[in-house]
Amino acid sequence: MIIDIHGHYTTEPPSLFAFRDKQLAGLVDATRKPTTTDLGISDEQLVASVERQLNFQKDRGSDLTIFSPRASGMGHHVGPEPISQEWTRLNNDLIHRVVSLKPDNFVGVGQLPQSPGVSPKNCLAELDRMVNELGFVGVNLNPDPSGGYWTDPPMTDKYWYPVYEKLVELDIPAMIHVTGSCNPNFHATGAHYINADTTIFMQLIQGNLFKDFPTLKFIIPHGGGAVPYHWGRYRGLSMMMKKPPLVEYLMKNVYFDTCVYHLPGIELLTKVVPVDNILFASEMIGAVQGIDPETGHYFDDTKRYIDQVKGLTEEQRYKIFEGNARTVYPRLDALLKKRGMPGKTF
Repeated sequence: MIIDIHGHYTTEPPSLFAFRDKQLAGLVDATRKPTTTDLGISDEQLVASVERQLNFQKDRGSDLTIFSPRASGMGHHVGPEPISQEWTRLNNDLIHRVVSLKPDNFVGVGQLPQSPGVSPKNCLAELDRMVNELGFVGVNLNPDPSGGYWTDPPMTDKYWYPVYEKLVELDIPAMIHVTGSCNPNFHATGAHYINADTTIFMQLIQGNLFKDFPTLKFIIPHGGGAVPYHWGRYRGLSMMMKKPPLVEYLMKNVYFDTCVYHLPGIELLTKVVPVDNILFASEMIGAVQGIDPETGHYFDDTKRYIDQVKGLTEEQRYKIFEGNARTVYPRLDALLKKRGMPGKTF
């Protein structure tokens, strides 16, 4: 089967945004804040809202999407912590409803109620709820809740350890994913996202996080940012810092996805990064939604690129499309086995 590990709910019903507008207006005028968290969205409206995703799955040949709230909508830099707590719970519940209505097409991943300068410990209750009550198989973890100003410590700092301890306890991975940028120097999807992916990989080289958490798993999305293109630079920097070889040092814990929107980029990714560390993803109806005039196909139809990569064996393609996702997301693997889908062995 084809598992797309990076999907966001970017086609939400308008009433979600109406709630958000009222929620933020309430920061200025308490009489304008919403009086209820009931969005008034019917099951029929939810199914209709993901029709495009369902059609793309069918047309592009994918089977299952790991589905999470809109990344740019997490908005951790907007408002105080209670706002983030309420907004996060609302979005996670909406993902849970979509997954419950379309369990053959979607599996849930949640966001956390992060806020700049607020201890990650305050996220643990929601993290526990999303896994044990909502059945989610992973989480999106924002390394920069300030929205482009990077005011919290690096992700190797013990400041983040409470979240890592919970991730290990729950046996789920974290996709390292920022939200929108409020810094005008950084375009959200074209700069801030890619900068964050690259920044976190360098932080992991500088630190020694996986000595303390040997089973912790991170997915760095968007093909790993600039890392694959500069693989030699990061190998060399790691050596200069007297670290072990890069593959041995980080790549038992760090994985990249295939949200890279042209064939040469995917070819580079599969050439320099071990295949065991690559997970299929498209982020369909996400950052880049248009049709590439050079190919006549959508930029984010990433399966098409992988199908064109020469030299990949059947086993390697299986790992990218399914096997690695089962390894990185143990709860997903257990769910699929429960459904009678044991996967392949080679």
